Amino acid sequence: MKKVFVSTTSFAKDDETPLKLLKGAGLTVCLNLLARKLSEKEISGFLSDTDYLIAGTEPLTRDVLKYAKKLKIISRVGVGLDTVDLGTAKDLGIMVYNTPFGPTQAVAELTIGLMLDLLRKISNMDKDLRSGAWEKHMGNLLQGKNVGIVGFGRIGQRVAEILMSFGTEISYYDISTIKSSLHYPLKPLNKLLQWADIVTLHCPVLEDSKPIIGKEELKNMKKGAWLINTSRGGLIDEDALYTSLKEGHLSGAALDVFEREPYKGSLSELDNIILTPHIGSYAKESRIKMEIDAVNNLLAGMKCDRER
Repeated sequence: MKKVFVSTTSFAKDDETPLKLLKGAGLTVCLNLLARKLSEKEISGFLSDTDYLIAGTEPLTRDVLKYAKKLKIISRVGVGLDTVDLGTAKDLGIMVYNTPFGPTQAVAELTIGLMLDLLRKISNMDKDLRSGAWEKHMGNLLQGKNVGIVGFGRIGQRVAEILMSFGTEISYYDISTIKSSLHYPLKPLNKLLQWADIVTLHCPVLEDSKPIIGKEELKNMKKGAWLINTSRGGLIDEDALYTSLKEGHLSGAALDVFEREPYKGSLSELDNIILTPHIGSYAKESRIKMEIDAVNNLLAGMKCDRER
């Protein structure tokens, strides 16, 4: 009997349909009982005798994939494939799938929620009140703000659509030519950073692995601006961001993703940043769809493998 390992941590917790689909296909299912993101060494151990993988965000490097002698299919629960060595997977004949549609609304709504939280200082005042302080902090309106969207794919475009009702001005930057019914101005990154009151990231990590927002880009941002990343860890130089927030160049930031997770760095010392534990897709409706899509992708891949 073929074996599938499910590395993503919340699989089938809110709906057993994806688990039933796997078992109904006659597969032996092994779950990630550690309930956290696996290291390179850990995922290598789990994949040593596994035929198929329902993947999370663990590092599927060249060494991991070469060690997984039986692995035929990787089906990622999520959009990003930057943690997968796609070149090695192709060389080894491993099929790779993702679920590009499931998390769009969930990540977009989280992004808008973080914008509102930052501008109205909701989390800060909640902490104050719980500590016994009845102190009212003056916030800002989202209406009328210039919002710069870095990466204008599905999620970036959905963020723009939701922002329409708030009366914001929107521009975007993308390294690719974008086909969209949304007619917003495209700006070079440096011009976008100078123009925007709020910058939100919705792009992959670049091939050279350098942060798209580093020390110089942060300096180039408008004084008093806000920065949000619900996309990928590694897009922002976290040390440079700490300095920018600490010195007051930026009014605030919100990060849902980090270069190393779980995050335990110095940004947690600051009051003008919101930190969440990579929850972009963690809305029940979106999560269920992603898991079902990932299983259906795997089953379709199995059929293709049999027909080779």
